[in-house]
Amino acid sequence: MAISRRDVLALSGLAVASSALNASTHTASQKKSDNKESATDYKAPLPDTKNPRVVVVGGGWSGLSIAKHTKLFAPSADVVLVEQRHEFISCPVSNLWLVDKVKLEYLTHDYLQAARKNNYTYFHATAIDLDKENQILKTSNGNIKYDYLVFAPGIDYDYSRWTKDIAFENRLRQEYPAGFIPGSEHMTIKNKILNFKGGNFILTVPAGNYRCLPAPYERACIIADYFKQKKLNAKVLLLDANNSITIKEKGFQSAFSELYADYIEYIPNAAITKIDLDKKVVYTEFEEYPFEDAAFYPQVRGAKILERVGLAKDAKNKLEADINPLTYEAIGAKNIFITGDSRPMGFSKSGNTSNTEGKFVASLIAQKINKTKKVEWLSPVTTCFSAISIEPEKAIYIYTQYSYDAADKTFNFYNTISGEDWKKDGINDAKSLYGWANALYADMFY
Repeated sequence: MAISRRDVLALSGLAVASSALNASTHTASQKKSDNKESATDYKAPLPDTKNPRVVVVGGGWSGLSIAKHTKLFAPSADVVLVEQRHEFISCPVSNLWLVDKVKLEYLTHDYLQAARKNNYTYFHATAIDLDKENQILKTSNGNIKYDYLVFAPGIDYDYSRWTKDIAFENRLRQEYPAGFIPGSEHMTIKNKILNFKGGNFILTVPAGNYRCLPAPYERACIIADYFKQKKLNAKVLLLDANNSITIKEKGFQSAFSELYADYIEYIPNAAITKIDLDKKVVYTEFEEYPFEDAAFYPQVRGAKILERVGLAKDAKNKLEADINPLTYEAIGAKNIFITGDSRPMGFSKSGNTSNTEGKFVASLIAQKINKTKKVEWLSPVTTCFSAISIEPEKAIYIYTQYSYDAADKTFNFYNTISGEDWKKDGINDAKSLYGWANALYADMFY
């Protein structure tokens, strides 16, 4: 089996756009180095405005929410969303696309539609540099003067715990992608699953606060169910760097043992020490695991653009945004905000969290523009549904908010509700999964 021609055509535009943008970014960097003058020292093709301009970098769940709600809360603002992709492809729900339970069209949405509907500007470009003193964002398509700037650029992968060899890292990225940055990675993994003939299929769970805590466990369930339906002599080896399942443990553990005892081997405390891609063997401190195919998910870090423009800090060898955790303001630049999966707080790196977080950041920006009463900190909300089977479709969920401890300056789970009884509620929760996705897509794009 293979991905449909329709899916290939739909995703090929994204790949071409990314290649072109990467090329333009490289060219800009080369010319800047050679000529001591930026290749993008020209004004972006945007109309002038006398209104306060809010520039949002990144069209993910947080950036889309900020662009829409800044315009709602401060109608006088000129809002520009800078995004390097031509179309939005959702990471949440994408695990179901890997086994053909949803169509690619369900995950794919229109940036132009969102901009038209919510009265802001979608500007197709890549952010490449920042002049904080003169309040100018430099992009692959020209410079944008801003009054307020938001970075919501998402994550980058950090392979440094596994290797310092760039060539080896590139092999991991290309041959065994993690599948947590939407687009070609998912396309590769889908082909791996649909064409798998048998043996061990390795998935990994990184340490730390990685993007979408339950997603690797959900992916293991979905792939195992697919192998089970196809009656393959195959097993998912789930190597978890943590000492136990990080979230929804009761629901996932019972699914592993009761639904997929012959198809999933869950291995905690399995921090990888070496990967031999030629022999196809993964080594941990205690064991070695041969594999036929794999998707290796390394630790994550804040997007590298933050480091390039001087807005990141090294926190325990992992670069993340350097911000005030209650106001999202960059340290030393109160008109720059950083949000979404690049922020350092321990909130879940998930779609719903980023969406609700974005609305709060929009209210902070609007307060500055409107010169109204200071906005108090408001907790983001994590609502997360995870599929645990595809035949029949069943799911589990968690809902939580967060509290702030001013004494030790930490955030903790608060008002948590967990729905992990898939035997009793799984079918209804699977329906709720789609209801949740429909509501969030509508919130961002309509």
